Amino acid sequence: MKKITIYALSTCLWCKKTKKFFEEKKVPFTAIDYDKLNDDEQEKLMAEIKKDGCNGTFPFTRIGDACVQGYAPDEFEEELKKK
Repeated sequence: MKKITIYALSTCLWCKKTKKFFEEKKVPFTAIDYDKLNDDEQEKLMAEIKKDGCNGTFPFTRIGDACVQGYAPDEFEEELKKK
């Protein structure tokens, strides 16, 4: 199974919906709440996200090597189906 990491803001409705999507599908994931990180960790994480070609919009979900921005259930499903 592909490794899934959700980069979120703890108070963001769309971030919560993204986490709930994977919970309901019983797909394991790691969640990182950006706003709960210290300044150095936030800077490092944002550089990593931008390096991967995303603009830092939350939620940012890494499914394997793919990055999906925002709450995008159809894209999540598509990426989960890919080998």
